[in-house]
Amino acid sequence: MEDGLTLDAGALIAVERGDRVVAETIRQALLADRPVHVVPGALAQAWRDGRRQVRLARLLKEEGVVVVGFAESTARLVGELAGITGHPDVTDVHVALHARQHRHAVVTSDPDDIRAVDPSLPVIEV
Repeated sequence: MEDGLTLDAGALIAVERGDRVVAETIRQALLADRPVHVVPGALAQAWRDGRRQVRLARLLKEEGVVVVGFAESTARLVGELAGITGHPDVTDVHVALHARQHRHAVVTSDPDDIRAVDPSLPVIEV
């Protein structure tokens, strides 16, 4: 079983749209004390107007939800993995790398992008 969830931009957009499946997936993880992580690039892709993105803003304030840092060493790993896999989107690569490092499932609207980086990751499609 995975230790937590890593959300990609599609999952964050689904939160904002009020998608019940993604909301319940996140709720169940938090109730089980499993962390929910967001990489900065995914947040940047989904965030447009904090005054109107009430659901997303609320999620980011939840205990157990963490927007993770992005250190130089991580940036280098992401770049290397993008080079190895040939994947053009460094945010997808960062999501996959982070999920692998933390034994998380990835919550995504585009599982093929995540599987292109790491086919072994557990993926929850929303």
